[in-house]
Amino acid sequence: MSSKFNILIVDDNPDMRTMVRFYLQDIANEIRECEDGVDAFAAYNDFRPDCVLMDWQMKHLDGLSAAREIILGFPDAKVVMFTQFDDDELRAAANEAGVCGFVSKDDLSSLLSLLTKLREEVTI
Repeated sequence: MSSKFNILIVDDNPDMRTMVRFYLQDIANEIRECEDGVDAFAAYNDFRPDCVLMDWQMKHLDGLSAAREIILGFPDAKVVMFTQFDDDELRAAANEAGVCGFVSKDDLSSLLSLLTKLREEVTI
């Protein structure tokens, strides 16, 4: 299947972005990156990816705020919180913000499974 599936990675850790890019290269046609939530809306608007992987804790604008901003501007946006922080309050806030998934950075297999499902939805 050679359908289009593009991903935007928003994470302040360049090593994490590189690792995730490498891990997901087989399911994505194109992967772009930005390093802070403050740049995420413009990057989304410019790229219009099928999915955004959003870290939570970043230097200027946290991922939850950036996710809200993207989803407000683009209600069909698929944003997945991808973070090392995994607590019930953050999950609830992410859900309330409208994210479509929440995955721990320690669980790349769950990330791959979720993105594979999202890709199938995009290609239908």
